[in-house]
Amino acid sequence: MIVTRLRQMSLLLLAMGVSFIGFFQMFERTAGTFPHEYVVPLGVVAFLFLVLWALLLKFQPYASQSILPCTLLLTGIGITLIARIDQQKGSHAGSRQLVWLCTALVLCGILVVCLRDYRVLRRFSYVSMVVGIALLLSPMIPGLGRTIGGARIWIGIGSYSLQPGEFAKLFLAFFFAAYLFDHRDQLAVGGKKVLGLQLPRIKDLGPIMVVWAASMGVLVIQRDLGTSLMFFAMFVCMLYVATGRKSWIIIGIIAFAAGAVVASRMFAHVDNRIDAWLHPFDAKVYNRPGGSEQLVTGLFGLASGGLMGTGLGQGHPSLTPLANSDFIYSSVGEELGLTGLLAVLALYMVIIASGLITAMKIKDGFGKLLASGLVFTMAVQVFTVVGGITLVIPLTGLTLPFMAAGGSSLVANSILVTLLLIISNAANKPEPELTSDTFQYEALAVLRDHELKERAKSAAEAAKNSAARRGHGLHAAHADHAGGNDLTGSDNQTGSNDQTEAITPQTREDRGDWGDWQDWQDDGEAPDPMETTSHLPADDVDAPAAADEPSGMHLDVPPIPPILPVSGPRSVKGGAR
Repeated sequence: MIVTRLRQMSLLLLAMGVSFIGFFQMFERTAGTFPHEYVVPLGVVAFLFLVLWALLLKFQPYASQSILPCTLLLTGIGITLIARIDQQKGSHAGSRQLVWLCTALVLCGILVVCLRDYRVLRRFSYVSMVVGIALLLSPMIPGLGRTIGGARIWIGIGSYSLQPGEFAKLFLAFFFAAYLFDHRDQLAVGGKKVLGLQLPRIKDLGPIMVVWAASMGVLVIQRDLGTSLMFFAMFVCMLYVATGRKSWIIIGIIAFAAGAVVASRMFAHVDNRIDAWLHPFDAKVYNRPGGSEQLVTGLFGLASGGLMGTGLGQGHPSLTPLANSDFIYSSVGEELGLTGLLAVLALYMVIIASGLITAMKIKDGFGKLLASGLVFTMAVQVFTVVGGITLVIPLTGLTLPFMAAGGSSLVANSILVTLLLIISNAANKPEPELTSDTFQYEALAVLRDHELKERAKSAAEAAKNSAARRGHGLHAAHADHAGGNDLTGSDNQTGSNDQTEAITPQTREDRGDWGDWQDWQDDGEAPDPMETTSHLPADDVDAPAAADEPSGMHLDVPPIPPILPVSGPRSVKGGAR
């Protein structure tokens, strides 16, 4: 165990070392010295990463140990390039990014300590839906929302801007996981087959139509293609995981493509991005407002990096608009080259693969859906950003997780990774051995509780039947007494009373073990229910002789059995065994 922990800590220290060397080398090339304003923030960030790792060992000891070092290295590369661009522009985005990183690490530490079991999130499924929709639509509030780059997806708080859609994806992932877990059986039922494809039933298309309408609403109202694509893709991927039917993916792609085509005809902002994607080097598209100038500049930055890049501090990434946020991937390609780009993608692949392995290993259905939803959200976000910069798909306006400048994206994705770590702890936790003493003790405890419940149930039924027999005996005795009075008068009544007081072996057998209880009452002691071991009548108690019975007419009246107290096993007293 100690060797394993040392190996895990070495990965974290290696990521810290690589990040610090890159930071130091970049400043030595650009400024000739290491700025003092970055010393304290970098030290605090390193300390918080170590504290977070220690908290994971304490409260989530079986969490995946490959996710945190990759996250640290991606964040370090991003902050290094942001600070590099600050040197050319004279801005301070790098120092602000370090402050946001400290905030994200503190929140992640609180989440690791407080959220011991992720399954508690299932209880707040509809609350998460309401919160997610509220965050998603908050930029539309007058006076609060801001329009940046043609998309109204920001809210302004003083001089700062936040993108609430980054946090909305977490809450909507909670709701989607809970909803699909509860309705996966209905959604898995197939309908008719068309061209070898099993189509879903018409009545099961409701959920995907609702989410599609919400995504199109985001696209129409906020004019944000990236956010609507991310939400819809996350739901469709989780739907496929829940049902295993490829038809949901095909229907989702067709539905979103149709909605995007309609939106491109309605809004110039979306149409300009599609034209810039299809004709990036056309002079008309390049020179018009909102054209392809930004995209083409980023492509030239990628090309100038070559295989190994120009080196940290040797390129000109600031020539690309939004080089520290939307086009941070172009900045990486210019200064680190194709090798750096592939290394960044490899780090994302390690995080995504670890999340998928967690989703496959976890046995809880809700955890499986939640882990896969969070992983697919990150994968779709990385794909849309990288694909938009490299002309695979149109630009969407999303930011690269952990690397792009922006506090809301950094905090939200840090929480996403922390949730994956918590789920991986449950997935990797070893199961108890069937031969262990703890397992056997727990199994015996369960069996004992089951036996006690069955015994209490049987005793309650016996008491109920005894009460019913007593009522039936009373009615029969009243009827027989009434008939005897009509025949013999008072002599018969006296004989009946004497007969009722007589005890014969037959009546003792009818009464059960009431004789034992009568012996206890004669002795003046109250029976202890926990000391009895038998409900059977005594065999060695002498019954009164039949000769003692009074002469005359004998009414064969059965004795009235009393209501026996309900008890467990009892020890014998007064001759009963």
